[in-house]
Amino acid sequence: MSEINYEIIEELGVLSESKSGWTKELNKISWSGRAPKYDIRDWAPEHEKMGKGITLSEEELRNLCELLVREVKLLDEEA
Repeated sequence: MSEINYEIIEELGVLSESKSGWTKELNKISWSGRAPKYDIRDWAPEHEKMGKGITLSEEELRNLCELLVREVKLLDEEA
């Protein structure tokens, strides 16, 4: 299996942390030297291991944001 090359360009924030210390994070990552993309995935402490995740372009991130804002408004209305 080939090694995955990546560089975390910017750590944008932690979404959650498990009891084992792994964190679900939103980061800007360059994969194999390509232009950075937005990335949501689980990371071990010190980023030595990673779990499965999702990588988004800027346009996909903006679309996700719109969907999330809409969903949060619906949740607020239900509360």
